[in-house]
Amino acid sequence: MKDSGRLEALRLAGLTAAADPGMDRFARLVTRVLRVPVSLVSLLEADRQVFPGMVGLSGAWAARRETPLSHSFCQHVVADGKPLILSDTRSSPRTCDSLAIPDLQVVAYAGMPLTDADGHVLGSLCAIDHEPREWTADELRDLEDLTAACSMELRLRIASELIQRDRDHAGLLLRAAIELAHARDLTDLTRRLRHLFQGPAEPTFVGLLLADGGKLWRVIDPEDVRPVESAIDHLEWDASFPSALAMREQRAVFVRDRPTLLRGFGPEAVAGYDSLGLESVMCVPLPDRRGVLTWCWSRPHVLAPTEEAVLTTVAGYVSQAVERTRFVANRLSTAEQLQAAMLTELPDVPGLDMAALYLPAADQDMVGGDWYDAYPLPTVPPETRTALMVSIGDVIGHDVQAATVMGQIRSMLRQASLDDPAHSPSAALDAIDRAIGTLPLGLGATAVHARLDLDDGRWRLTWSNAGHPPPLLHTPEGGVLSLGDHDLLLLGTSEDDLPRHDHTRDLPPGSVLLLYTDGLVERRDADIDVGTARATAVLARHRDKPLPLLLEALSEGLADIPQRDDVAVLAVRVTRTEL
Repeated sequence: MKDSGRLEALRLAGLTAAADPGMDRFARLVTRVLRVPVSLVSLLEADRQVFPGMVGLSGAWAARRETPLSHSFCQHVVADGKPLILSDTRSSPRTCDSLAIPDLQVVAYAGMPLTDADGHVLGSLCAIDHEPREWTADELRDLEDLTAACSMELRLRIASELIQRDRDHAGLLLRAAIELAHARDLTDLTRRLRHLFQGPAEPTFVGLLLADGGKLWRVIDPEDVRPVESAIDHLEWDASFPSALAMREQRAVFVRDRPTLLRGFGPEAVAGYDSLGLESVMCVPLPDRRGVLTWCWSRPHVLAPTEEAVLTTVAGYVSQAVERTRFVANRLSTAEQLQAAMLTELPDVPGLDMAALYLPAADQDMVGGDWYDAYPLPTVPPETRTALMVSIGDVIGHDVQAATVMGQIRSMLRQASLDDPAHSPSAALDAIDRAIGTLPLGLGATAVHARLDLDDGRWRLTWSNAGHPPPLLHTPEGGVLSLGDHDLLLLGTSEDDLPRHDHTRDLPPGSVLLLYTDGLVERRDADIDVGTARATAVLARHRDKPLPLLLEALSEGLADIPQRDDVAVLAVRVTRTEL
């Protein structure tokens, strides 16, 4: 009676201890055709019988439309798989002690088995009389015909539910193809898997184990850690677990219920599943021996006809997502190392405070052409003046090629500044124009190149702008200013009759200079002036805060913008005027 296939068929039929118009109709037909006071469509669950169809029953049992098995004659029909016909239940050794006799007044009983398409006996269609009765052959044939019709109704309901499940499975595959393709990393992949399944067959737990070094390692979601995952964070390939067996034999392993688990696997596996309240598990190996995907249920589970195929297909999607996320992670690690090697470590200059920010484009190769630079100029005795060169730039593109060109331009700009006796920013940019015009770099760029000089106790800024977003300068007396003077729009386009120019401005103590790339202020859904106004307001509001906090305020919300550009920011504050 606790056969999982039979119980699954009952769940698919969707009938329980509630009135069902179709089942009540069959009960009425039985009472009219056989002329009995009571008729029931009785379905036998694991620990009770329910009456979705009922006529003639009264009292508390009628209100509840169910009884415990102590009141069930239907259980004998299910156990035997054949009709139970009794003229007087009180005289039968098998039923004489049943509580259905005094409580339900079941004296004469004729019950026929209700079956599904696979032959499972789900319950009985029964006729009941309160007096002893000899059932005629015609009455039993009529009851048999009605039972066949009722069984067909149950089969149609089960088939309809299976068709809906097939549609749900098709929808699941579509959702899986979309959702898993967008997984950012392995943890995000696990989260998406656990929210992918819906409906009555939804698993209680979904787990992902990946193969590495001869072991299976769990991918644990830090926001949803189960104790057993921490206690058993990996499995040896020879472990007595369903997932390890699936990995060893490279086949799907299905454990229908807890008795099957007890018979086939070790005590550690049983304890692990018990700790999660799980009884059934389906383990599917990922293609190319990448690992195992597990679906677990808190009750005995029966695989629907298409379910194993669907879960195997999902495992294929997961394998592709694992390969992709690992590839991206490797590229990210390489790109981060490359970018770190290319970005400047800011020098320690007395009288100045500096901080920098770099955010790579989230939808690109995580390394690009945005850059900043800062380095002190050498002093030659008897000259003791302190001078610092600072730059910000953007090479067109967001990939390793752009980063490579950026590194070349940055190095050439340094060399051009050091070679020029006057250390003129515009002269250095002119030199880069000529170099880009000669070398096959193939990409355009913008930049702001500047020199900070400490002379007679005051800092002075000298800068030249090659088509780059204008720096922002906050001074205690004047608020935030945009240093909008600029020359040619792109490096590599200079002409002899269009020379670049240097511009100068004094920087009193407390001044904050902000150099940035367009990723800070450009949005696809807003004008660049809106982004610049926002950056200006943030600088005005946070001008006195430590520079790392200023940069954090400037970058707030950037991570939520899809397909954004790289962002590089260099902030310089004048802290004092004497060495």
